[in-house]
Amino acid sequence: MLPMTVVETPILREVRGNHRSTAGVHLVARDYPKGLRIDPHLHREAQLIYAAKGTMQVTTPGGRWLVPPDRAVWVPAGLEHAIDLLADIEMRTLYFDLPWLKREQQYEGLTKEFVVRVSPLLHQAILALFDAGNTEARTELLVRLVMLELHQAEDSTTFVPLPREVRCRRAAMIVLDDPTGLHDIDTLAREVGTSARTLSRLFSTETQLSFKSWCQRARIAAAIQRLSTDANVSVKQLATQLGYASVPAFSAAFRQVTGRTPTEFAGK
Repeated sequence: MLPMTVVETPILREVRGNHRSTAGVHLVARDYPKGLRIDPHLHREAQLIYAAKGTMQVTTPGGRWLVPPDRAVWVPAGLEHAIDLLADIEMRTLYFDLPWLKREQQYEGLTKEFVVRVSPLLHQAILALFDAGNTEARTELLVRLVMLELHQAEDSTTFVPLPREVRCRRAAMIVLDDPTGLHDIDTLAREVGTSARTLSRLFSTETQLSFKSWCQRARIAAAIQRLSTDANVSVKQLATQLGYASVPAFSAAFRQVTGRTPTEFAGK
């Protein structure tokens, strides 16, 4: 990652000038074009990042999170992160001051990043927070509803953990740069200057996944990205491009990671 930037009060002044919010909760609505990258930065506030439309990719030191429109990502205060916009985005972000979270006893479990499966109720609650005519009482009620939904909606299916050890991370990035390739661990180990046995052990230790399982997670993340950004791609095309022997084999792998078939995920 590039050197990080601490994003401070100018954003909050802008938010307070444009949106009603309860004390300690600030709202930002912004649209971004496909292809834009928001370089590594951090906030003094915790944030819930949601794309009401479009797909983004959020990268933290711990991994890469694919965030299609039915997901949101929780980013704790002080955590470096970068955002890549994979489609035109309608971003809706909620910023939470830490004193507010602690005072409201909402801080437990929110110290690490995670992806949230956005239910229809959570979707509507987030969008309703940006209604120009909100009263303070309505906003406060909506924020509490968001927090209730947030605590029961964690979902790791679109997460690809990134190893920190230098050789292992290099190997991981080679795979992520070409997730459709059939990467052999012996060849990959030689490319990064280690043995296959050491690389296998590193993947297991650093990501809590075997090399094979990690590569499958990377391929499924690539599939989710295509399904989220290309309405015309077929499941058969994806299976072929990602190196699966058949559509049933691809669907089984996809279900193993996400709990749904590719067709169910895409809503086709």
